[in-house]
Formats: sequence, C-alpha cells, structure tokens
Amino acid sequence: MVIREKYEGELKALIEDLFELGKEVYNMIEQSVSVLSDEDKKNARALIDYDSKINKMEYDINEKVVMLITKQQPMATDLRVMISALKIASELERIADNSTNIAQIRKRVIITDYFILTRLKTMGKLAMLMLKDLENAIRNKDILLIKEIIERDTDIDDLYREISNTTYLIDDDPFISTQAHLAARYLERIGDHIKNISESCYYYITGEHYESIEK
Repeated sequence: MVIREKYEGELKALIEDLFELGKEVYNMIEQSVSVLSDEDKKNARALIDYDSKINKMEYDINEKVVMLITKQQPMATDLRVMISALKIASELERIADNSTNIAQIRKRVIITDYFILTRLKTMGKLAMLMLKDLENAIRNKDILLIKEIIERDTDIDDLYREISNTTYLIDDDPFISTQAHLAARYLERIGDHIKNISESCYYYITGEHYESIEK
C-alpha cells in the first residue's frame, strides 16, 4: 500500500513537472515576440540563454519516466500517461527552440513595421491562449475544449499565410522582410507543436488517437 501511494505520488509529480515546463514555455513565447521590437538586444540574449533551463527540465522529465517504467512496471493506463509525458515534454522543448530562434532574429534585425508586428504578436497571443486553455482542459479532462484548441491552430496558420504572402518590403529592406517572414514561420511551428501536444493530451485522457477518431 505504501509503495503504491509513493508510486502515485511520483506520477502526480511527473504531471506537475509538465505543467511547470508548460508555464516556462508560455513565458518564452510571450518574450520572444516582445523582443522583436526591443531597442536593446539584451532581452533577446537573455531569452536565448534561458533555453538551456528548458532543455534541463525536459531531460529531467524523461529521466523520471524511464525510472517509473523500469522500477514500477506500470499498468497500461499509467504507461499511456508516461508515453504522453515524453511526447509532450519533447513538443514543449521544441516550442522553446522556436522561441529562441525568434530571439536570434532580433540579434540580426529589429522589426517595427506595424502591419507585420501586429500580426506576429497576435500569432504569439493565440499560441499562448492555446497553451493556457490546454492546462485547464487537462486538469478538468475537458475533451471538447481539447478538440477546440486543436482546431484553433488554423487561426495561426491563416495569419502566417497573410504575412508570408505580403509582397511589400519592410523599410525597403529585403533582409528585414525575410527575417520577419521567418519569425512568422517559427510562430506557425509553435502553433503546430501546441496542436501536437493537444492531440497527445487527447490520447492521455481517452486512450484514443485523435486523428483516427476524427477520420
């Protein structure tokens, strides 16, 4: 009985570690869009340096999963949680990488164009809202909300297409324009990763793969 209670506590701690990683990544998305128009590059540099913490958090989650699987020989339901945890941690780490890539863009150029910047910030806010709502959906096991979050990725895709199809040159500079389009691409990828996380959460809660259910 004591062993089982310890095991359940370790499983809950694993899930809370995922929530904590999600919060850190949420902040990185917010900061990555903010630094694009910063006069000073120091915030961009700080965000790039912070990525190492995210890598460590993902590594620790992976180690905990391996430890739980090898020592506890989990049942099918718990194993599903652990496999989902590995996938979710990996997707969150990739979101952090894309946020870092956006900060790298700020080291090369500053983006102040109102049309582009407004849309980039909107993409970031949509991604952040998806992550925030996903936390609530997981805690409440709200399947309908998870499905809605998955569908919301199309809003980010639409903004990406609007930016990538923009033909005018920002400040008459093709390099700045290219970098702005690259930032939009990274944000579009962030949306894709959150969609993937949502699908893993769907599997974690229901035991069904989202794509096979929807087709």
